[in-house]
Amino acid sequence: MEDTIKLEFIKDLTSGATINQKARLYQSHNMIDYQASSELTYSDVLNVTLALNIASEFYDVCATVLVKNNTLTGVALGSTIFDSFQKAVDCNPIDSVCGAIAFTKTVDVELARLFTPQHIIVSPEFTAEAENCMESKKIKYVKLNTPLNEYKNYLQEEICVTPLGTIVQEMNKKELDKDSFKVVTNKKPTVEQIEDAIFAWKITKYIKSAGVVVAKDFKTTGIAQGLQTPAFEYALNCACDNAKEGVLASDVPLTMHDLNVAIQNRISLIIQPGVAPDILKQANKFEISMITTGISNFSL
Repeated sequence: MEDTIKLEFIKDLTSGATINQKARLYQSHNMIDYQASSELTYSDVLNVTLALNIASEFYDVCATVLVKNNTLTGVALGSTIFDSFQKAVDCNPIDSVCGAIAFTKTVDVELARLFTPQHIIVSPEFTAEAENCMESKKIKYVKLNTPLNEYKNYLQEEICVTPLGTIVQEMNKKELDKDSFKVVTNKKPTVEQIEDAIFAWKITKYIKSAGVVVAKDFKTTGIAQGLQTPAFEYALNCACDNAKEGVLASDVPLTMHDLNVAIQNRISLIIQPGVAPDILKQANKFEISMITTGISNFSL
């Protein structure tokens, strides 16, 4: 981390987190290249940033990320970008009607017709027909000129200014390590289950503490973040029947209660930082596969 952080004023924003707060946008020394169809607001900047952070994890496949109020609401991968969008909307149909939507591939007019003026769309590429469609519907969009596979190179320190001092910390760029990634149960997961587990684990890096992600077929079916004891129940209740044969990723080790909730909801594989002996014994008893990563994504 640098000892000196240099910021150059760009412009005043219309407001901050609330209309009662003033906010400014500054240029840092390492910014991505992008073009916005109209001026970005405070919430636009936060929503687009979170959506792109997650989309960059899946830059080489067709992926869609939905974010509302700086909170992740759905992520899905698909055989086509349209397929990934349909699956992402299915993650949370109610919250998908507005907010930021990030795509990893070209947005065409077929997709553009489904957006509303309450959306802000982000993509590396738009067809001319898609742009015309969104402009006629007054839909804000952002074209990412920086290649998505280079996006992580632009992730900089997080800054938190408090009355106790200013905290500067590195971004969480941790990747799974083959030496710490271990199947620890008697029942071994299938290749498809492992791929779903990695998909879910990557998402836990970008959600708030006590994060739980339930996923199946490269689609989030339940997300809990910022909760404490009820996090597992909340995520599994959101997943409902889709929890059956799905995977569960947690940023903290499971308790016995958490595991029993997962068993009742017929989860097939759990990926977590580590596991206690009694939890492992219970998992083996009910023939649930379990992977430990040695990595905690727990964040406030």
